Amino acid sequence: MITTNAMQTAETNDVDLVAESLDGNRDAFRQIVEQYQTLICSLAYSATGNVSQSEDVAQETFLTAWKDLPSLRQPDKLRAWLCGIVRNRIQRNLREEGREPAHNAAPLDEAHDSPACDALPSEQAISREEETILWRSLEKIPEAYREPLILFYREHQSIASVAAELELSEDAVKQRLSRGRKLLQEEVQAFVEGALRRTAPSQAFSSAVLAVLPLVAGPAATAGLGVGVKGTAAAKSGLLATWLAPFLGFFAGFAAQWLVIRATTPERERRAKLLKLIVVLICVLGSAVVGETSVRSLGQHFQWSDRTRFASVAAFWGFYTILLATWLISVFRREMAIRLRSGEAMETPRPTVSPLTPGQFAFVVAGSHLMMFSWLISLTWRQHDRITAAAITGAMLVLAVWNFFQLRGKTGVAATRAAYGHMTLCCAVVVAVINLRLDVWAAAGYGVSVAEIHRLLPMWIVPLLTLVLVIWSGVVLALTKPKHRPR
Repeated sequence: MITTNAMQTAETNDVDLVAESLDGNRDAFRQIVEQYQTLICSLAYSATGNVSQSEDVAQETFLTAWKDLPSLRQPDKLRAWLCGIVRNRIQRNLREEGREPAHNAAPLDEAHDSPACDALPSEQAISREEETILWRSLEKIPEAYREPLILFYREHQSIASVAAELELSEDAVKQRLSRGRKLLQEEVQAFVEGALRRTAPSQAFSSAVLAVLPLVAGPAATAGLGVGVKGTAAAKSGLLATWLAPFLGFFAGFAAQWLVIRATTPERERRAKLLKLIVVLICVLGSAVVGETSVRSLGQHFQWSDRTRFASVAAFWGFYTILLATWLISVFRREMAIRLRSGEAMETPRPTVSPLTPGQFAFVVAGSHLMMFSWLISLTWRQHDRITAAAITGAMLVLAVWNFFQLRGKTGVAATRAAYGHMTLCCAVVVAVINLRLDVWAAAGYGVSVAEIHRLLPMWIVPLLTLVLVIWSGVVLALTKPKHRPR
């Protein structure tokens, strides 16, 4: 009841102030500004996260209100009208980044009234570091809870004032404040935990200490220095090997394909097939590198949030994988069609030019599996997910041995079906690992818990893209199924 009476009183006062302002009374409009400046600035800050920018937007709001005041048909709705203006200004400013706000603030700039006495700027201002920490704690809280929370502390912790400003009941304000405080506590806790985890001393600290030991301990420590240097060199070489693993796997796969070409292609056709293989590999890898680099550059240019950047990168890789799967299915279908037509025409297949020895065949199988799994093993190792890295390595070895015995002695259609079927199984293993462990890797990268990473990033997009990939692959397989012609 108290809140309702206060709102009615404010509406009556608004009607009088609007009427006086329309008559040119600047002091009446100053009272409007003073009455609603906390509300408008708070709404702007809740949307922009920048104190200075929010005050600029609020100033633009009141300047617009001064010019457009004759268009206000219901003076008792002044509060809602001002809120509508500030929300429109916020959206416009976010679309027009870089534009100086309040650039056409002519009418009120000519006023000769002296500013009201207020606290010194040094007593009100906060440092840039404090402002960054403040918004870092508030930005993840939904707007419905963030706005009452900001107003509550700016309105001297008055629930009645917040309820009146936002036109809510006091019970609703209490509920939103309670939920907002809980979310704020969780966000601050996650921020502190992540910051402390990221600032923990790393291996580089111990390496630096060991590097200084000879200077401190003198010649007597020289014998121990050799061990420290070797340990540091081993750690660096292990890290280098981890980064080189995907490239070694790529070259192993390339060499394996070249062995297959040599064994199945006459010498006069080998150069053309080798050139085709190189072009295909360059296109596949180049489009992946260029595509992801472009997405990340766009994110930096437009200052995307972590959620938008993650969703964009995931969407790119999902689209890329779908295109790659479509191309592989078309290649498989084309090869199957050629072999089936050769069999129906009773054509004798061309003999192998230089049969693969068991050792060469084993290298082909090993190189193909390294090409598919080395990058994933490297990724898990860099994220310190040692158990998963070991599990993937074991799965790769099992699949490679199985594939070796599965393909031995097979030729023609049977060999093609077995090879592509096994490749599909390997791809399924890779996709399954990514779906099961991506949240763990992201949490390690951000320095937060897995539960927190699910709240910060749209992790659900990865299973969704996987489902789309499976459905699309099934559709393409069904549409490209070869039709047997009657003899």
